[in-house]
Amino acid sequence: MSVKDQIRPVVEGPLGDLGLLVEDVAVTPTGKRRLVRVWIDRALSTDGDATEVVPPLSLDEVSDATRAVSDALDDSDVMGEQPYTLEVTSPGVDRPLTLPRHFRRNVSRLVTVTPTEGEPVTGRIVSAGPDEVTLEVPATRKAPARTTSVRYAEVSKAVVQVEFSRPADSAGADGDDADIPEED
Repeated sequence: MSVKDQIRPVVEGPLGDLGLLVEDVAVTPTGKRRLVRVWIDRALSTDGDATEVVPPLSLDEVSDATRAVSDALDDSDVMGEQPYTLEVTSPGVDRPLTLPRHFRRNVSRLVTVTPTEGEPVTGRIVSAGPDEVTLEVPATRKAPARTTSVRYAEVSKAVVQVEFSRPADSAGADGDDADIPEED
């Protein structure tokens, strides 16, 4: 069993206590040390369809997770005697959406979904259930606006589209518009 495969079960328990889960683990040799990267994210309920925006992890949550992972690795012998550098992070927007929880976590985000058969569809996730994702596809010159559902089993590839100007309904992703001055 590789070191990567040994690390995951060691850190899953402490992260689960914080309401987090392990997305991935990587161990890379870097000279006399090893770089241990642990990607984490918020654990989500799997009940029903997700239609609410999931807030991103805060720096405090990542800091708490880093301490928990560090303590778990130090308490186990999985890393052996060789020194290592630990990096705990959340997945970036460049991560492909491959599991239902990835779609649930990105409700309200603009995504491009490439089905196993047919043309790619770009739309905003309005709902993500256990078996399919529902997208709101904007109108184009060739087609009117529509809502479409795609079963996860039929998705070949799905990625989040980076938006520099999000729609007005997502201003202040945490719902706090305190920094936006009121007009007189």
